[in-house]
Amino acid sequence: MDSTTEPGAPAGRKEWLGLAVLALPTILLALDFSVLFLALPNLSADLAPDGAQQLWIMDIYGFMIAGFLVTMGTLGDRIGRRKLLMIGAVAFAAASVLAAYSTSAEMLIATRALLGIAGATLMPSTLSLITTMFTDPKQRASAIGIWMACFMGGTAIGPVIGGALLQWFWWGSVFLMGGPVMILLLVTAPVLLPEHRDPSAGKLDLASVALSLVAILPIIYAPKEIAKDGFAVVPLIAAVAGVVFGVLFVRRQRKISNPLMEVSLFGNRAFSGALSIMLLGVLTVGGSALLFAVYRGGQHVVRCHRRRGQAAR
Repeated sequence: MDSTTEPGAPAGRKEWLGLAVLALPTILLALDFSVLFLALPNLSADLAPDGAQQLWIMDIYGFMIAGFLVTMGTLGDRIGRRKLLMIGAVAFAAASVLAAYSTSAEMLIATRALLGIAGATLMPSTLSLITTMFTDPKQRASAIGIWMACFMGGTAIGPVIGGALLQWFWWGSVFLMGGPVMILLLVTAPVLLPEHRDPSAGKLDLASVALSLVAILPIIYAPKEIAKDGFAVVPLIAAVAGVVFGVLFVRRQRKISNPLMEVSLFGNRAFSGALSIMLLGVLTVGGSALLFAVYRGGQHVVRCHRRRGQAAR
């Protein structure tokens, strides 16, 4: 393990500059959750996705982050958190360019999924490096507070940034912000960020990783297809399969010595209650913001078509 500070020692200028570096991918990571709210009508007019594809375009990014978050955290402990952060930065920048120049709805869904997987390497790496750099309890609390403020702020300003870019550029421009930010991270990370590995990190259980994904994705797929075409055999089979794999995942986590997720935490009322409140808040805010953005964006597209029709006459 290599750290720039001794346990309990106050952080210096280098650590605070490192925090500023870590704030950039944190803001960008959060921004990509909401930046498409205003761009969705424009990209829909260009790529013509159906209703289910629109949902996948919006949601696959967050689903991939959630699905791989624990996995990437464990991987960072094994190979090095700064190393994983830099690998994720390269992947995020490349996927951002591919997403910006997507030529079909299927391509955009795939590139958004790659963005989510790359984003899953950034979140645990940034937070883990903060805990390594700031060993003084008060400074660590302040640094984590700044990190969380960056994450929440990035989510809030996503529609604003997206709307500003759409005034001058095409919908793909909302993805190109990732390039400059990640290049800056790659240049400054070796100088300002320490490398850190956890020598006691548990072995990564690939079977648990696979089970978590095949449990989450079918359960997500089923309601999306049912919302589009109504009840059918395939979505129902997918939902049942997701539940079965979810049960298998929980049983495996309880048996193995190094679980991917500590499922016993969900038996704690305070923990489960906090998660339920957070879930309700995210669903409410996200759904309201998306509905407003699609409604306003749809009005804008209709006005544009009317103006083009009038000009053609």
